[in-house]
Amino acid sequence: MLLEVENLTTLFRTKRGIIRAVDNVSLSLEKGDFISIVGESGCGKSTLAYSIIRLIDSPGEIAGGKIYFDGKELTSLSEEKMRKVRGKEIGMVFQDPMTSLDPLEKIGDQITETLMEHIDVTKKEAWQIAREMLEKVGLPPDRVESYPHQLSGGQRQRVVIAMAVSLNPKLLIADEPTTALDVIVQEKIMDLLNEMRKEGRAIMLITHDFALAAERSDRIAVMYAGWIIEMGDADRLTKEPMHPYTRGLIESVPDVWVDREIKPLPGFPPDLAKPPEGCRFRPRCPLATEKCMKEPPGVDVDGRYVKCWLFEVK
Repeated sequence: MLLEVENLTTLFRTKRGIIRAVDNVSLSLEKGDFISIVGESGCGKSTLAYSIIRLIDSPGEIAGGKIYFDGKELTSLSEEKMRKVRGKEIGMVFQDPMTSLDPLEKIGDQITETLMEHIDVTKKEAWQIAREMLEKVGLPPDRVESYPHQLSGGQRQRVVIAMAVSLNPKLLIADEPTTALDVIVQEKIMDLLNEMRKEGRAIMLITHDFALAAERSDRIAVMYAGWIIEMGDADRLTKEPMHPYTRGLIESVPDVWVDREIKPLPGFPPDLAKPPEGCRFRPRCPLATEKCMKEPPGVDVDGRYVKCWLFEVK
Protein backbone atom coordinates (compact mmCIF):
# COMPACT_ATOMS: atom_id res chain seq x y z
CA MET A 1 0.00 0.00 0.00
CA LEU A 2 1.42 3.40 -0.98
CA LEU A 3 -0.86 5.58 1.18
CA GLU A 4 -3.02 4.51 4.09
CA VAL A 5 -4.99 7.04 6.11
CA GLU A 6 -6.45 5.58 9.30
CA ASN A 7 -9.15 7.36 11.34
CA LEU A 8 -7.70 10.79 10.58
CA THR A 9 -9.17 13.71 12.52
CA THR A 10 -8.15 17.33 11.88
CA LEU A 11 -9.75 20.05 13.95
CA PHE A 12 -9.57 23.81 14.34
CA ARG A 13 -9.92 25.45 17.76
CA THR A 14 -11.81 28.71 17.24
CA LYS A 15 -13.65 31.23 19.39
CA ARG A 16 -16.91 29.71 18.11
CA GLY A 17 -15.85 26.24 19.20
CA ILE A 18 -13.99 23.20 17.89
CA ILE A 19 -14.48 22.56 14.17
CA ARG A 20 -13.81 18.97 13.13
CA ALA A 21 -13.02 19.64 9.46
CA VAL A 22 -11.86 16.06 8.87
CA ASP A 23 -13.55 13.61 11.19
CA ASN A 24 -12.37 10.01 11.52
CA VAL A 25 -11.53 9.59 7.81
CA SER A 26 -9.91 6.45 6.42
CA LEU A 27 -8.81 5.70 2.85
CA SER A 28 -5.96 4.03 0.98
CA LEU A 29 -4.18 4.20 -2.37
CA GLU A 30 -2.01 1.70 -4.19
CA LYS A 31 0.61 2.66 -6.76
CA GLY A 32 -1.18 3.58 -9.98
CA ASP A 33 -4.50 4.34 -8.24
CA PHE A 34 -6.54 7.38 -9.23
CA ILE A 35 -9.03 8.52 -6.60
CA SER A 36 -11.22 11.62 -6.68
CA ILE A 37 -12.48 13.37 -3.55
CA VAL A 38 -15.75 15.17 -4.33
CA GLY A 39 -18.23 17.25 -2.38
CA GLU A 40 -19.51 20.78 -1.83
CA SER A 41 -17.31 23.66 -0.70
CA GLY A 42 -16.41 23.42 2.96
CA CYS A 43 -16.87 19.66 3.24
CA GLY A 44 -13.21 19.02 4.18
CA LYS A 45 -11.65 17.98 0.85
CA SER A 46 -8.75 20.45 0.90
CA THR A 47 -8.21 20.03 4.64
CA LEU A 48 -7.80 16.29 4.06
CA ALA A 49 -5.14 16.99 1.42
CA TYR A 50 -3.30 19.50 3.63
CA SER A 51 -3.40 17.01 6.51
CA ILE A 52 -1.76 14.29 4.41
CA ILE A 53 1.19 16.57 3.58
CA ARG A 54 1.24 18.02 7.11
CA LEU A 55 0.52 21.63 6.19
CA ILE A 56 -2.12 22.35 8.84
CA ASP A 57 -1.33 25.64 10.56
CA SER A 58 -2.53 26.87 13.96
CA PRO A 59 -5.27 26.97 15.15
CA GLY A 60 -5.61 23.72 13.22
CA GLU A 61 -4.09 20.41 14.31
CA ILE A 62 -4.12 16.74 13.44
CA ALA A 63 -5.86 15.49 16.57
CA GLY A 64 -6.02 11.77 15.82
CA GLY A 65 -5.30 8.96 13.43
CA LYS A 66 -2.31 7.81 11.39
CA ILE A 67 -1.00 8.51 7.89
CA TYR A 68 1.24 5.82 6.42
CA PHE A 69 3.08 6.62 3.21
CA ASP A 70 5.49 4.23 1.52
CA GLY A 71 6.49 2.65 4.81
CA LYS A 72 6.70 5.91 6.80
CA GLU A 73 4.22 7.15 9.41
CA LEU A 74 3.91 10.83 8.51
CA THR A 75 2.21 12.26 11.61
CA SER A 76 5.26 11.39 13.73
CA LEU A 77 7.94 12.63 11.30
CA SER A 78 9.97 15.71 12.21
CA GLU A 79 9.35 18.80 10.09
CA GLU A 80 12.83 18.44 8.56
CA LYS A 81 12.10 14.89 7.40
CA MET A 82 8.62 15.88 6.25
CA ARG A 83 10.09 18.59 3.99
CA LYS A 84 11.99 15.87 2.15
CA VAL A 85 8.73 13.97 1.57
CA ARG A 86 6.89 17.02 0.19
CA GLY A 87 7.65 17.67 -3.46
CA LYS A 88 9.89 14.70 -4.11
CA GLU A 89 7.60 11.90 -2.87
CA ILE A 90 4.25 13.66 -2.52
CA GLY A 91 3.53 16.46 -4.98
CA MET A 92 0.81 19.01 -4.34
CA VAL A 93 -1.03 21.27 -6.78
CA PHE A 94 -2.65 23.98 -4.68
CA GLN A 95 -6.01 25.49 -5.53
CA ASP A 96 -4.67 29.07 -5.69
CA PRO A 97 -1.53 29.15 -7.88
CA MET A 98 -0.35 32.48 -6.46
CA THR A 99 0.23 30.86 -3.07
CA SER A 100 2.83 28.61 -4.72
CA LEU A 101 4.64 31.20 -6.84
CA ASP A 102 7.10 33.91 -5.79
CA PRO A 103 6.05 37.14 -7.58
CA LEU A 104 9.65 38.38 -7.59
CA GLU A 105 11.23 35.37 -9.35
CA LYS A 106 11.03 34.18 -12.92
CA ILE A 107 9.05 31.02 -13.58
CA GLY A 108 12.18 29.17 -14.73
CA ASP A 109 14.10 30.07 -11.58
CA GLN A 110 11.29 28.73 -9.40
CA ILE A 111 11.04 25.41 -11.23
CA THR A 112 14.83 24.91 -11.36
CA GLU A 113 15.13 25.76 -7.66
CA THR A 114 12.61 23.05 -6.86
CA LEU A 115 14.41 20.52 -9.05
CA MET A 116 17.89 21.26 -7.67
CA GLU A 117 16.60 21.09 -4.09
CA HIS A 118 15.42 17.50 -4.51
CA ILE A 119 17.38 15.82 -7.32
CA ASP A 120 21.00 15.79 -8.49
CA VAL A 121 20.96 17.94 -11.64
CA THR A 122 23.01 20.87 -12.90
CA LYS A 123 21.38 24.25 -13.35
CA LYS A 124 21.55 23.84 -17.12
CA GLU A 125 19.83 20.44 -16.91
CA ALA A 126 17.20 21.85 -14.55
CA TRP A 127 16.39 24.68 -16.96
CA GLN A 128 15.98 22.19 -19.79
CA ILE A 129 13.59 20.11 -17.66
CA ALA A 130 11.68 23.29 -16.81
CA ARG A 131 11.18 24.07 -20.50
CA GLU A 132 10.04 20.50 -21.22
CA MET A 133 7.55 20.55 -18.33
CA LEU A 134 6.01 23.82 -19.52
CA GLU A 135 5.51 22.27 -22.95
CA LYS A 136 3.82 19.25 -21.35
CA VAL A 137 1.22 21.51 -19.72
CA GLY A 138 0.61 23.46 -22.91
CA LEU A 139 2.80 26.54 -22.34
CA PRO A 140 5.56 27.88 -24.65
CA PRO A 141 8.97 26.92 -23.22
CA ASP A 142 10.13 30.55 -23.35
CA ARG A 143 7.70 31.27 -20.52
CA VAL A 144 10.56 30.27 -18.21
CA GLU A 145 11.65 33.92 -18.57
CA SER A 146 8.27 35.30 -17.42
CA TYR A 147 7.26 36.52 -13.97
CA PRO A 148 3.95 35.29 -12.44
CA HIS A 149 2.21 38.64 -12.96
CA GLN A 150 2.87 38.35 -16.71
CA LEU A 151 0.73 35.21 -16.91
CA SER A 152 -3.03 34.72 -16.81
CA GLY A 153 -4.63 32.80 -13.96
CA GLY A 154 -4.92 29.69 -16.12
CA GLN A 155 -1.28 29.94 -17.19
CA ARG A 156 -0.14 30.30 -13.59
CA GLN A 157 -2.15 27.20 -12.71
CA ARG A 158 -0.34 25.27 -15.44
CA VAL A 159 3.02 26.47 -14.12
CA VAL A 160 2.13 25.15 -10.65
CA ILE A 161 1.15 21.81 -12.18
CA ALA A 162 4.45 21.70 -14.10
CA MET A 163 6.35 22.31 -10.84
CA ALA A 164 4.46 19.58 -9.02
CA VAL A 165 4.95 16.89 -11.68
CA SER A 166 8.56 17.80 -12.55
CA LEU A 167 9.90 15.68 -9.69
CA ASN A 168 7.80 12.64 -10.66
CA PRO A 169 6.33 12.19 -7.15
CA LYS A 170 4.98 8.80 -6.10
CA LEU A 171 1.71 10.51 -5.14
CA LEU A 172 0.30 13.68 -6.67
CA ILE A 173 -2.48 15.50 -4.83
CA ALA A 174 -4.21 17.96 -7.15
CA ASP A 175 -6.62 20.43 -5.51
CA GLU A 176 -9.02 21.72 -8.18
CA PRO A 177 -6.20 21.77 -10.79
CA THR A 178 -8.45 22.57 -13.77
CA THR A 179 -10.78 25.19 -12.29
CA ALA A 180 -9.25 28.19 -14.13
CA LEU A 181 -8.58 26.34 -17.39
CA ASP A 182 -10.56 26.12 -20.62
CA VAL A 183 -11.88 22.73 -21.74
CA ILE A 184 -9.02 21.97 -24.18
CA VAL A 185 -6.28 22.72 -21.63
CA GLN A 186 -8.25 20.85 -18.97
CA GLU A 187 -8.16 17.74 -21.14
CA LYS A 188 -4.41 18.18 -21.63
CA ILE A 189 -3.81 18.40 -17.89
CA MET A 190 -6.01 15.39 -17.16
CA ASP A 191 -4.17 13.41 -19.86
CA LEU A 192 -0.89 14.31 -18.13
CA LEU A 193 -2.23 13.04 -14.80
CA ASN A 194 -3.39 9.85 -16.52
CA GLU A 195 0.10 9.34 -17.98
CA MET A 196 1.55 9.64 -14.48
CA ARG A 197 -0.95 7.05 -13.26
CA LYS A 198 0.06 4.65 -16.06
CA GLU A 199 3.69 5.05 -14.93
CA GLY A 200 2.67 3.71 -11.51
CA ARG A 201 2.14 6.98 -9.68
CA ALA A 202 -0.94 7.50 -7.54
CA ILE A 203 -3.25 10.47 -8.13
CA MET A 204 -5.63 12.10 -5.64
CA LEU A 205 -7.88 14.62 -7.41
CA ILE A 206 -9.92 17.06 -5.33
CA THR A 207 -12.77 18.45 -7.36
CA HIS A 208 -16.31 19.82 -7.42
CA ASP A 209 -16.75 18.34 -10.89
CA PHE A 210 -18.52 15.01 -10.42
CA ALA A 211 -18.52 14.34 -14.18
CA LEU A 212 -14.74 14.81 -14.36
CA ALA A 213 -14.25 12.50 -11.38
CA ALA A 214 -16.49 9.83 -12.91
CA GLU A 215 -14.70 9.99 -16.26
CA ARG A 216 -11.11 9.98 -15.03
CA SER A 217 -10.81 8.19 -11.70
CA ASP A 218 -10.84 4.57 -10.58
CA ARG A 219 -12.58 5.36 -7.30
CA ILE A 220 -14.57 8.24 -5.86
CA ALA A 221 -14.78 9.29 -2.21
CA VAL A 222 -17.72 11.59 -1.42
CA MET A 223 -17.15 13.95 1.52
CA TYR A 224 -19.80 15.77 3.52
CA ALA A 225 -19.22 17.90 6.64
CA GLY A 226 -15.88 16.28 7.42
CA TRP A 227 -17.03 12.69 6.84
CA ILE A 228 -16.48 10.34 3.94
CA ILE A 229 -20.07 9.24 3.44
CA GLU A 230 -19.58 6.99 0.39
CA MET A 231 -16.55 5.54 -1.38
CA GLY A 232 -16.15 2.96 -4.11
CA ASP A 233 -15.65 2.16 -7.76
CA ALA A 234 -16.22 5.34 -9.82
CA ASP A 235 -18.46 3.74 -12.44
CA ARG A 236 -20.70 1.89 -9.97
CA LEU A 237 -20.92 4.82 -7.57
CA THR A 238 -21.94 7.18 -10.38
CA LYS A 239 -24.51 4.87 -11.94
CA GLU A 240 -25.92 3.45 -8.69
CA PRO A 241 -25.30 5.93 -5.84
CA MET A 242 -26.21 4.56 -2.43
CA HIS A 243 -26.05 7.53 -0.06
CA PRO A 244 -28.84 10.12 -0.48
CA TYR A 245 -26.22 12.90 -0.59
CA THR A 246 -24.31 11.22 -3.42
CA ARG A 247 -27.58 10.79 -5.31
CA GLY A 248 -28.41 14.44 -4.72
CA LEU A 249 -25.03 15.61 -5.99
CA ILE A 250 -25.37 13.61 -9.19
CA GLU A 251 -28.96 14.75 -9.82
CA SER A 252 -27.92 18.39 -9.41
CA VAL A 253 -25.36 18.16 -12.24
CA PRO A 254 -26.51 18.63 -15.89
CA ASP A 255 -25.88 15.65 -18.19
CA VAL A 256 -25.88 16.36 -21.94
CA TRP A 257 -26.34 12.64 -22.68
CA VAL A 258 -29.38 12.07 -20.47
CA ASP A 259 -32.72 13.85 -20.72
CA ARG A 260 -33.60 14.35 -17.07
CA GLU A 261 -34.68 17.09 -14.72
CA ILE A 262 -31.93 18.86 -12.77
CA LYS A 263 -32.73 18.71 -9.05
CA PRO A 264 -30.71 21.15 -6.93
CA LEU A 265 -29.82 19.97 -3.43
CA PRO A 266 -32.03 21.75 -0.89
CA GLY A 267 -30.49 23.60 2.05
CA PHE A 268 -26.85 24.22 2.88
CA PRO A 269 -23.97 22.26 4.46
CA PRO A 270 -24.00 22.49 8.28
CA ASP A 271 -22.00 24.86 10.47
CA LEU A 272 -19.29 22.52 11.75
CA ALA A 273 -18.90 24.57 14.91
CA LYS A 274 -22.46 23.42 15.72
CA PRO A 275 -23.13 20.31 13.62
CA PRO A 276 -26.58 18.73 13.68
CA GLU A 277 -27.20 15.85 16.03
CA GLY A 278 -26.70 12.39 14.54
CA CYS A 279 -26.21 12.20 10.78
CA ARG A 280 -24.83 15.51 9.51
CA PHE A 281 -26.85 15.24 6.30
CA ARG A 282 -30.10 14.62 8.21
CA PRO A 283 -31.53 18.19 7.93
CA ARG A 284 -31.26 18.02 4.11
CA CYS A 285 -32.04 14.36 3.59
CA PRO A 286 -35.41 13.39 2.02
CA LEU A 287 -35.15 9.91 3.54
CA ALA A 288 -34.28 10.88 7.14
CA THR A 289 -35.95 8.92 9.96
CA GLU A 290 -35.88 9.02 13.74
CA LYS A 291 -32.88 6.69 13.70
CA CYS A 292 -30.86 9.40 11.90
CA MET A 293 -30.72 11.34 15.20
CA LYS A 294 -27.80 9.01 15.96
CA GLU A 295 -24.54 9.02 13.99
CA PRO A 296 -24.65 6.21 11.38
CA PRO A 297 -21.86 3.63 11.26
CA GLY A 298 -19.65 3.27 8.21
CA VAL A 299 -20.30 -0.14 6.65
CA ASP A 300 -19.08 -2.17 3.68
CA VAL A 301 -21.84 -3.04 1.23
CA ASP A 302 -20.72 -5.27 -1.63
CA GLY A 303 -17.24 -3.71 -1.73
CA ARG A 304 -18.44 -0.12 -1.28
CA TYR A 305 -18.15 1.98 1.89
CA VAL A 306 -21.27 3.90 2.91
CA LYS A 307 -22.13 5.84 6.08
CA CYS A 308 -25.92 5.78 6.26
CA TRP A 309 -28.61 4.08 8.38
CA LEU A 310 -30.31 2.90 5.18
CA PHE A 311 -27.55 0.30 4.90
CA GLU A 312 -27.36 -0.80 8.50
CA VAL A 313 -25.78 -4.22 8.89
CA LYS A 314 -28.32 -6.46 10.62
